[in-house]
Amino acid sequence: MSKKSAENSNISVSENDPKKRQKKIPFVSLFCGAGGLDIGFEKSGFENIWANDFDKDACDTHRAWSKGEVVQGDIANIDFSTIPKTDFIAGGFPCQGFSLAGPRKIDDSRNILYRYFVKLVAEKQPKAFIAENVKGILTLGNGAIIEAIINDFSSKGYVVKATLVNAADYGVPQDRYRVIIVGLHKDLHKNFDFPSPNKSKVTIQDALKNISEPEADEICIAPYSSRYMSRNRKRNWDEQSFTIPAMAKQVPLHPGSPDMIKIDTDKWKFGSTGITRRLSYKEAAALQTFPKNMQFKGDLTSKYKQIGNAVPVKLAEIVAKEIYKILEQ
Repeated sequence: MSKKSAENSNISVSENDPKKRQKKIPFVSLFCGAGGLDIGFEKSGFENIWANDFDKDACDTHRAWSKGEVVQGDIANIDFSTIPKTDFIAGGFPCQGFSLAGPRKIDDSRNILYRYFVKLVAEKQPKAFIAENVKGILTLGNGAIIEAIINDFSSKGYVVKATLVNAADYGVPQDRYRVIIVGLHKDLHKNFDFPSPNKSKVTIQDALKNISEPEADEICIAPYSSRYMSRNRKRNWDEQSFTIPAMAKQVPLHPGSPDMIKIDTDKWKFGSTGITRRLSYKEAAALQTFPKNMQFKGDLTSKYKQIGNAVPVKLAEIVAKEIYKILEQ
């Protein structure tokens, strides 16, 4: 077994039972990160054959589990003729310029990166594509940004639908509102309808029950900023987690920490009984529904960043199954 195969064998991303094995649909992904979106699709009948991201550590993480080619670098400098033509394209274009969590600017340079996604779709004309972004994209510019994005994709020959969902409704133990944009080529004469929410929800307890107590170097111990202390950061074992962010020092508290106490408007303090700590990066990864044995490359800050930037694997898997049904026909 090759070194690459040995690494991949630690993570189950596809169906191994020959009797249940599906015909794989190859796909390429832009802004792939560590591969949360891609793993979800791999679990649901797709096969990633080419991926790109600017972040070196994220690319190294992706290479550790995937079999496809992973190209690290600025998408603006990628020769699109080197990207394979496939029936499906995936990608979560950078969301920092759209996010409600920080400053939001219509002219933020990161906001135009989606245009490379549009360009690739226009050139390759896949049967379908999926893009993911934060809730804030819906209200930026009083809705002008999301309207422009939908119109750009639609003009290339696609029926496009943007749906706001909470990942907690789809088997993810985390309140995480995201916009899922799905485009189907008009020649398919198909419409995409987002699956109905699950009746039951997965809790933090469910997600972390098999995660061992973390080592000291697996937990961010940066000082707690005034921004961190401006609101409650703790959810209990029988609840869903707050959103897992990309910034290590903003990661929510472990549910075993004492409750936070509100002392004034936008001002909280930690309880005095017990040990207060943030979730470890492995715990954060579990709440993002990454495979248990997932190996993240880079330093601790980078690991948290890769995890927080990812699409929850389970959410991707739910969407992928619906798209697979359409493309299979």
